[in-house]
Formats: sequence, C-alpha cells, structure tokens
Amino acid sequence: MFSQFALHERLLKAVAELKFVEPTPVQAAAIPLALQGRDLRVTAQTGSGKTAAFVLPILHRLIGPAKVRVSIKTLILLPTRELAQQTLKEVERFSQFTFIKSGLITGGEDFKVQAAMLRKVPDILIGTPGRMIEQLNAGNLDLKEVEVLVLDEADRMLDMGFADDVQRLVAECVNRQQTMLFSATTGGSTLRDMVAKVLNNPEHLQVNNVSDLNATTRQQIVTADHNVHKEQILNWLLANETYQKAIVFTNTRAAADRIYGRLVAQDYKAFVLHGEKDQKDRKLAIDRLKAGGVKILVATDVAARGLDVDGLDMVINFDMPRSGDEYVHRIGRTGRAGNDGLAISLICHGDWNLMSSIERYLKQSFERRTIKEVKGTYTGPKKVKASGKAVGVKKKKVDAKGDKKKAGAKSPTKRKITNRPKTDNLSLVSKDGMAPLKRRKPEAPAAE
Repeated sequence: MFSQFALHERLLKAVAELKFVEPTPVQAAAIPLALQGRDLRVTAQTGSGKTAAFVLPILHRLIGPAKVRVSIKTLILLPTRELAQQTLKEVERFSQFTFIKSGLITGGEDFKVQAAMLRKVPDILIGTPGRMIEQLNAGNLDLKEVEVLVLDEADRMLDMGFADDVQRLVAECVNRQQTMLFSATTGGSTLRDMVAKVLNNPEHLQVNNVSDLNATTRQQIVTADHNVHKEQILNWLLANETYQKAIVFTNTRAAADRIYGRLVAQDYKAFVLHGEKDQKDRKLAIDRLKAGGVKILVATDVAARGLDVDGLDMVINFDMPRSGDEYVHRIGRTGRAGNDGLAISLICHGDWNLMSSIERYLKQSFERRTIKEVKGTYTGPKKVKASGKAVGVKKKKVDAKGDKKKAGAKSPTKRKITNRPKTDNLSLVSKDGMAPLKRRKPEAPAAE
C-alpha cells in the first residue's frame, strides 16, 4: 500500500483517487530513498512506474500552503516532446489536491508563450534540452534556485546528441540538493561518465536485469528476402494478427512515410510519427491512437520512449533497431503493466548480425516464425561446421604435384606438339589452368 510511505495526505488522496493500490517494485525501492533526499541512479523496466517513483517524492518535498512563487524548484529533463508531455500529465494528476504548479518547455510550441509561462515561475519545470537552452540563451530561464534535478531517459538524450546541452543545464543548477537519474537501460560509457559527474554518492537501484525485461511480451522474428517482401509480410500481419493497436517501427523518416502511404492506400486507419512532423501533427497522431481513431502508428524511434497507450498489444520492427537498448524501448511500448504483448521483427540478410547481437545483449533467443502464405527463400545464414567451413562448400582436391583442383573440374586440354621429346617436367599450361606457357626449345641430348 502507498500508505506505507511517509507521503503527505494530499498525495495519498490523489493516489487513491487514481486507484493506485500496490506500488510497483521500482516505486517500492526508489520512493523511500528519494524521500530521504538521496541521489539515485535507477534502472527499471519500461512501463514499470518510474515516473511516479520520482514525481511523488518531489511533490512531497514541495507541498505546502499557497504562496507567491519566486523561483523554479525542480527541473525534469527528458529526450522527447511526447515523453515530456506525458510526464507533465502525471505531475498534474498527482498534484491535483495541492497548490503546486508545473510548466512545459519543448520544441514545436510558441516560444513567446513559453517565455510568458516562465515569468509566472512554475514550481516544477519539465522539458527537452534543446528548447531549454534556447530559453536560457534568451535570458528567460533561471535555474540557480533549483533544488531537485531529474534526468529521465538520460541515455537517450546522450544518443540524440544532447550531451553538451544537458551538461550546461546541469551546471546552471548550482544549488541543487538532489539529483535522480532514471532509465530502462544501463547505457554505455558516456552515460557512466555523466553519472560520475552529476550524481553525488548515489544509490544504484537495478530493479530488472536487461534479460528480464518485457517478460510478458512474445518476441518473434520473421525472415524476408528483401524490403518488398518485408512489406508483403507486414500487410499479412496487419490483416491476420489479432490486435487492438499496433506500432510499426522504421529506422528512417522516408521509410515511415512510404509505409504509411501504402497502408492508407489500402484503407488502413493509420498515422505516421517522426521528427520532421510539427508538434501539432505529432500530438494529433498520439491522441488519435490513444482514442482509437487509428489502429496503426508508423513511427521512427521518436515514439520508442515514453509512449503509453492502452490496448497497444503489437509492435512490428520493419527495420531492426540499431542497438539492444533501442530494441528494449521499442518493444516496451507493448506488454505494459503486466499485459500480454507481441513483438515481431522482420529480418533480411543484412539484419541478421544485428539481430544476433541484440539476442546476445538480452541473453535471449527470439522465436523463429514462418508464415507459409508469404514465405520467402531466405531463412538465415548457412550453418557452419565446427571446423569453421560452411556446410555444402566443395573441398579442393590436391594432386600428386600439389596443384589444387576443384572437385569435378575438367583438366585443361593440352595442345599436341609434334617433333618434341617427351619430358615429365614440361607443362604447357600455367598453374592456374588458364594461359599456356611459352614453349621451350628441347634440350640437346646429354653426351654418353
């Protein structure tokens, strides 16, 4: 029960109103430490309730009587607009019985409207690094009184090239008293460097190992001969699988637009989401998917994090993601909160090694699936013997002279030469069996 935590009664009232009963493992592990003011580095499964794990302690810290706001007290940084918007909604839901106000700063929104909001000084500021830096450079943002800093999905922010922006914003929070970093993956060396720089004697909480993630999601691969064959498999899956809502992931915006166009031409209720879409279209795509106005969202990795949609029970990787972490986030859109999900990856010969490396990273073996209606010829690389030679490759024969010949190959025809003594060591054909050698004059017989 949430009542086990020393949370303010107004927050417990909000939790009860939202019908939250049992805290998730990440909430049970992180909330008590966060309430103590500890710096945290938390790794937990996507969809496990990480947002509430840092929002509730922050609200407990800020709660109090209504008063004039003179400074921003909490900064929450996130990699994408969609994740920032979802986090804002969570903050507003949990703070509904308090006087705490929050604000949102992301790209795609009116810059002057955001500046006006900043002049009202929200208690909690949520946003993406790029637009935060723009407001900072314009002199509209003051972070010197920030007490709590949260970096959510920090590994993704670094992957997107926000490392310098994040470091600058962290440096602006000169009086911060607590820093928390949450993510669904462990990240790489760049993230470890950031943890060392921004966290002070942190408590490390790894609620799930990577291999334990998405336990309720079936993970399958279907092999394909080429991209046109992939589209045929995709059409079959969307027409024959049982699902409420689905996301089709691609690696490029051009591929997303192409697939979206073909689905719409086949009268599918679909929408497309990627970084080139303006904020209005991006919001419309997500809202229509959540409301059930569309069943299929075609998207790049901009939708791989923070997107929480009820009834989303199938993810199709038209393109295999470029890393194990991105794969975890993509399939984490389904199978959330203990519900069943299905993740299917379409694999051409160029995707096989990447797929295998992700299997090794996750310490899992994906289910191999064959769809007889759209079966192709490619089924994966040829098996390899213990000797390291591929099965089915013919060995080369070696004759008595040490010349290598392919099995079954005919010897090159020798040209007949008249008036010439026979010699055992004279060859009229080069070793490669292609070009004739230059004739040699016969040697004079040796004197008796």
